[in-house]
Amino acid sequence: MGLTIGVDIGGTKIAAGVVDEEGNILSTHKVPTPGTPEGIVDAIASAVEGARAGHDIVGVGIGAAGYVNRQRSTVYFAPNIDWRNEPLKEKVEARTGLPVVVENDANAAAWGEYKFGAGKGHRNVICITLGTGLGGGIIIGNKLRRGHFGVAAEFGHIRMVPDGLLCGCGSQGCWEQYASGRALVRYAKQRANATPENAELLLGLGDGTPDGIEGKHISMAARQGDPVAVDSYRELARWAGAGLADLASLFDPSAFIVGGGLSDEGELVLDPIRKSYKRWLVGGNWRPVADVIAAQLGNKAGLVGAADLAREPDPIM
Repeated sequence: MGLTIGVDIGGTKIAAGVVDEEGNILSTHKVPTPGTPEGIVDAIASAVEGARAGHDIVGVGIGAAGYVNRQRSTVYFAPNIDWRNEPLKEKVEARTGLPVVVENDANAAAWGEYKFGAGKGHRNVICITLGTGLGGGIIIGNKLRRGHFGVAAEFGHIRMVPDGLLCGCGSQGCWEQYASGRALVRYAKQRANATPENAELLLGLGDGTPDGIEGKHISMAARQGDPVAVDSYRELARWAGAGLADLASLFDPSAFIVGGGLSDEGELVLDPIRKSYKRWLVGGNWRPVADVIAAQLGNKAGLVGAADLAREPDPIM
């Protein structure tokens, strides 16, 4: 199929990279993320043009945070960009002259891990991304499953707690309110406020107050045995593992791949997630248990996955 370009739209920068059929990134070009929807379209085109210099490109895949239609052309809704029924494929094609497909960014990252990372050798995997929020992707029978309307695998907005914490999506009790980077910081602040004597190391890494605690402080403190930091990770893992147990009942994968920024902590977060998953898995003592493994591609997964999905046939066909 030849070389394709993957585009990753971040909060501060837009990255485009030329990717070959083995998942290798041959060149990249980055531009700042503008503050307007139309400016972002122009920036995507600029990043693509910068990356494609000197390469024969056959298509572009864009990973967008939001609800993307099944035809891989329109962003129904994006939470952090004012896109509402945005014809992104049409606009970027007009600016670049290249065929474009649009994918949900978590789907793109899941596909990247499945094809070139931790999912190699598996046919049925579920990916979750534990970052600021919680996203995911479904690969069953070697195919990315988008659902009838294209918006499947929005795992972060499964309601785990009826009438629970208010979510940015407008609902209450969503999974990402209990298993995400935001949740981890909230747990640490609450515990440090209640028992500051158990959070001396953690508090000392910030400004000395619970309000000054940041995610990086929790990681550093947990690795040094700070009780509040360790307990905060355990609470996050309890919710993450319980959610995986529910997903196992739905999809029965051979592996769960855990990506996102929190997966960078390795066994600090993965080991308690595995324990929670086995604790809540129905029939867990008498059935095969899926592996829970760390993603391998890091922040490259979305770009590589989007580029490779640009080679995939139209899922409607």
